[in-house]
Parts: sequence; structure tokens; C-alpha cells
Amino acid sequence: MARGKVKNTFLDPLGKNNPVFAQVLGICSTLAVTNSFKNTVVMTMGVLFTTTLSNFTISLVRKLIPSRVRMMAETLIIAAYVIIVDVVLRAYLPDIWQQLGPYVGLIITNCIIMGRAEAFALTNPPGLSLVDGLASGIGYTYVLLVIALFRELLGSGSIWGFQILGDWWTNWSIMIMPPGAFFMLAIFIWIIKGVVLKEEEVKK
Repeated sequence: MARGKVKNTFLDPLGKNNPVFAQVLGICSTLAVTNSFKNTVVMTMGVLFTTTLSNFTISLVRKLIPSRVRMMAETLIIAAYVIIVDVVLRAYLPDIWQQLGPYVGLIITNCIIMGRAEAFALTNPPGLSLVDGLASGIGYTYVLLVIALFRELLGSGSIWGFQILGDWWTNWSIMIMPPGAFFMLAIFIWIIKGVVLKEEEVKK
């Protein structure tokens, strides 16, 4: 496996081909869970786990899966890892599991996971697919964590339940409502694509 190919596979989803701000995938969870930083950390770790291992597993068995049932097989593999996430959360973090509600189960339908399985894992070796799944999960994770950080801070004046802003701060209630997620995501996409990536292109 060429080192350059591994490097590009890892860096691509973190930058110009990020699944959230470049491909605009996984928006449902951006809208649903990023009003709480703690819940976002748990949710993104679940997606990271599922994306990495489902990519690896699908690549391992890709030559054994008949093309006519490949999406059913992919969904079954992804669901198995999501069930593991759900059982672990229910056992060790029941409060967060209750707060997240059905969103844990909906990891199965996350476009990023199925997208990477279809676009990458089915045509690449397991090691490279593992790297791609890990990078895609990290790319998804850091975007949601940044959005969650600002939403909870501006909406509740706190981070992880600890009060950061004092009595002088008036909470922006819209930030913990669904429109706040769209607002923060739009700002994030504008900063990254309109400023950061544009400057890199100019330098090149």
C-alpha cells in the first residue's frame, strides 16, 4: 500500500472533501444533537466507530457479496455495529442514551456511512478502507463538535454542563433550536469553503 495514497485517503475527508461541509451529508444529526456538546461527543464517537469498522468489514467481504444484494448486506453490517453502540450506551451511559433517543438507531441511515461503503469500501482493500472510514468519521466529528460548542455556549452559556458565561450574558434561545443548527452550519461552510480553502487555492 503506497504511503502517499494512504496519506491522501486520510487527509481528503478532513479538508476539501469533508463529508459535512463539502458533500453536505449527515445533516440530520447536525440539526438534532448539536444543541448539547456532551450529546454530540457521544453521538460522533458512535458514528466514528461505525464508519471505521463498517468500512473495514464491508471491504473484507466485498468479493463475497452478490451485487444484487450489496446494499442489503451493507445495511446489515452497519446495523450490527450500531446495535453495539446502542447496547454500550444503554449499559454505561443510560442518561445520555435516553436524551439521544432514536438518533442512535438512526446512525444506520447516516448518508456518510453508506456513502463511504458504496464509494470506497467496495472497491478498495481493507486497510485503505479502514483509513477512509476513520478519516470520514473524524471529518464528521470535528465539524459537529465545533458547531455544538458554539450552539451550547451561545444558547445556554455553558459547556458540558459547566456555566462559562456569567449573569451578564443573555442566552440566545434560537441557538438551541433547530434553526440555530442551520445557522451555525452555514457560517462554518462559509468560513471553510469561502475563506480557508479559497486562500489555499490562491496560494497554489
